[in-house]
Amino acid sequence: MVKIKNRRELLNNASSSLARKAREIALDVVEKTLNAVNPQNLIKSKVLLTGNLLEIDGRKLDLSTFKRIFVVGGGKASGSMAEALEAVLGDRIETGVIVIPRGTSDRYKTQRIKLHEASHPIPDESSVEGARKIVAMADQAEQGDLLICLISGGGSSLMAMPRGEVSLDDKKKVTGMLLKSGATIHEMNTVRKHISEFKGGMLAKRAYPATVVSILLSDVIGDSLDVIASGPTVPDSSTFQDAVKILEKYDLWDKIPDLVKKVLTSGVQNQIPETPKPGDRLFDRVHNIIVGNNRLASLSAVQELQRRGINTLFLTSFLEGEARDVGLMLAALAREVSKSGNPVSIPCAVVMGGETTVTVVGDGVGGRNQEIVLSAAMKIDGIEGAVVISASTDGIDGPTDAAGAIADGETMAQARKTGLNASEYLRNNDSYSFFSRLGDLILTGPTGTNVNDVSMLVLVDLSQESFKS
Repeated sequence: MVKIKNRRELLNNASSSLARKAREIALDVVEKTLNAVNPQNLIKSKVLLTGNLLEIDGRKLDLSTFKRIFVVGGGKASGSMAEALEAVLGDRIETGVIVIPRGTSDRYKTQRIKLHEASHPIPDESSVEGARKIVAMADQAEQGDLLICLISGGGSSLMAMPRGEVSLDDKKKVTGMLLKSGATIHEMNTVRKHISEFKGGMLAKRAYPATVVSILLSDVIGDSLDVIASGPTVPDSSTFQDAVKILEKYDLWDKIPDLVKKVLTSGVQNQIPETPKPGDRLFDRVHNIIVGNNRLASLSAVQELQRRGINTLFLTSFLEGEARDVGLMLAALAREVSKSGNPVSIPCAVVMGGETTVTVVGDGVGGRNQEIVLSAAMKIDGIEGAVVISASTDGIDGPTDAAGAIADGETMAQARKTGLNASEYLRNNDSYSFFSRLGDLILTGPTGTNVNDVSMLVLVDLSQESFKS
């Protein structure tokens, strides 16, 4: 069960009983949300075995028709998914290999499925080794075999197999440039698929003619199958030309390594084959099934808030854009609600899910969720009973050890007492340092799941009746 490790400190940081109550509600709901999208809970509820009949979220497979079952995959949530799947299938699994973030293998207990640790968000040689092990297993699969793929966000970095002459260092440089550019996850994956031998349907191509079933936990806005972990078992509708245009859009084309440019140029000129496209017969034997996503997480938050008797507005699970702009929007809602009761009356909450971006211009440390909250905190200054909270469901916000941050209407007053200039921290993309100084980082550690972020505004009034807990 996922817990916010520093919950007591976050509650004690409230300067008033009203702020404490709002913080308590926000933290409770975040914890409930994280556990609602726990991969083990999702697998247990959506993957059922009755005799030889395996049912995955309503789709049925007769296991007696398969000679062997292999399990492969990777991502931030794949270790938890593997443990849960092995509990269902047991020794029906011939063997398997799952690539998980470094330092997390002791969290999971598997016997038939081997856990391989690699680096995230920047791939390393272990990422390449893990991808090669998976490809070797896919190559081993034959007609009459079943290859089950467990895929979640983070798989793009954890399973890296550079294409042609592209080196791992080349791929790391491109990934790093895209991370800092403000590119969306869709754009990043379009580029990565076209410099990879693994992504963009290439794993399915290696497994053919075996049957492939991918069980996916989506960290992608809109749940585009070809974007989740760069779609290793999904037809790729993007092209080499698309990848080039994205790099040009962010002024990176003339900065990327020469061998990356060579591969992409060769692809545009049809000198090397494209990734497998929709309509290719190899996908007749492939089934991709999403068992968890951001909408599920967001609706879990909404349901918990409503259960507590709080007027709740669910805005979207398609949230995108600059993190600081989203923070301004949340703050604008707080100000409108506190003044007019529009669009929802206090006690209330506004829930949004998705994944924002940060265009890095400073040399500070932070993540998109922390930047949302810092931006919002500056504009909810003085609003009693208002709290803004934003957290990454994987427990890792950007290159930090925090899941996100929390702020209330008194946070800026505390910052001024501590001598912190919030505007300067925001300008330097240093939200982590700001909230670290105040003790308002949300610390969960890696959660074992990954379905984007959940951002929330909570406003309470002590004149209201007691809330359910």
